Amino acid sequence: MISKKQLIPIIVLIALSPLFGVYLANLVGYHEPLDVAGDLLHLKDIRYQINWTPFIDYTVPGLPDMVGYAIAGVMGFLIILGIGYLINWVHNKRSRR
Repeated sequence: MISKKQLIPIIVLIALSPLFGVYLANLVGYHEPLDVAGDLLHLKDIRYQINWTPFIDYTVPGLPDMVGYAIAGVMGFLIILGIGYLINWVHNKRSRR
């Protein structure tokens, strides 16, 4: 189980992530390196045609980008935490044999 001592830094990082991932990235004009390489090679941007998630570019439709970015962080954390618990459960189940 995750402790409060571990959870507090995670919450702080998730809360701060939109500041770096949205606000400051826009302020300095940051672009993902693969996007820059694609532009240099004149590749067509097809991410909207093949999008399989409603959270494209770490945004949630209908919400400000900064809120969507934080929600994407929470979802990513919960997915990784769930995978960790699943691995731990399988490992403990096999150890009992």
